[in-house]
Amino acid sequence: QVQLVESGGGLVQPGGSLRLSCAASGFTLDYYDIGWFRQAPGKEREGISCLSSSKSSSDGRTYYADDVKGRFTISRDDAENTVYLQMNSLKPEDTAVYYCAAIRRRRPVYTAWAICVSRVNEYDYWGQGTQVTVSA
Repeated sequence: QVQLVESGGGLVQPGGSLRLSCAASGFTLDYYDIGWFRQAPGKEREGISCLSSSKSSSDGRTYYADDVKGRFTISRDDAENTVYLQMNSLKPEDTAVYYCAAIRRRRPVYTAWAICVSRVNEYDYWGQGTQVTVSA
């Protein structure tokens, strides 16, 4: 069965850290670029961090939304077929359901900005989401 499964969410105090994991099964991430998205209650889903195989500069390979830049780090371990999102200095406004997603690499390759902002409807697989709540 092809799926992405997120884990690592939970309740954390402001200033704390969480590490989200996204494990792929039924397919290999080797041929996919990846993204993390979140949706807070009453808000639209937003792309917060994406990782592309693009070699271009300026949000080409790695993209972070402005409100997470410097606090969140996206990474992948293809050997483990897993994607990660390290979240530090968490704020109450980071509270949301977090989703990972995988998009098969295109030719020409999409930049990380594109797969986080303008090509979101082209993703092939989405996880079910994991709740992150930042509260004292």
